[in-house]
Amino acid sequence: MNLEQLLNDSGAVLRGHFLLTSGRHSDVYFEKFRVLERPDVLSALCSEIADHFRDQGVTLVAGPTTGGIIIAFEVARLMGLPALYVESEDGKKKLRRGARVPEGARVLVVDDVLTTGTSVREVVELLQVQAEIVGIGVLIDRSDQGVELGAPIYAAHKVGANSYAEDEVPDWLAKIPVTKPGTRSGLQ
Repeated sequence: MNLEQLLNDSGAVLRGHFLLTSGRHSDVYFEKFRVLERPDVLSALCSEIADHFRDQGVTLVAGPTTGGIIIAFEVARLMGLPALYVESEDGKKKLRRGARVPEGARVLVVDDVLTTGTSVREVVELLQVQAEIVGIGVLIDRSDQGVELGAPIYAAHKVGANSYAEDEVPDWLAKIPVTKPGTRSGLQ
């Protein structure tokens, strides 16, 4: 199965000039909702993550709102495990609605797109107090450099997508009007 072709066909890969939620600029953006609204594409990517972590003693799959919840559900379903959903409240990741981490849990943290690792890092910091973080699975890794999150990272699909600080945007990219996708910036 060609995951790159699936991503392109789903409309998830956008080209232009994007201001990422991290504050960095890029000529490539991954619109996770094009993947999340296509069960066939999502399941193919989640299968890669589930297969990679299947024999590592995972007992719980956790993901942050919004996209991470759907991914946690699907990876957990594929692995025959329960899922845990980490929500945001007052700008912090929290367990809400009576959610809890079972004693001795071995957690796989999942998310959609890895750029700087902020969302995953927040989930890991919350859960590592109560559980062992076995690994981190993401649909797409678009990080410039290796991101250290305290556990092994596996990406269903890795892409080469450069990002630039505000003062490092190349002239060719600066000539393209900027779009601000994403939700962490408050812009949609």
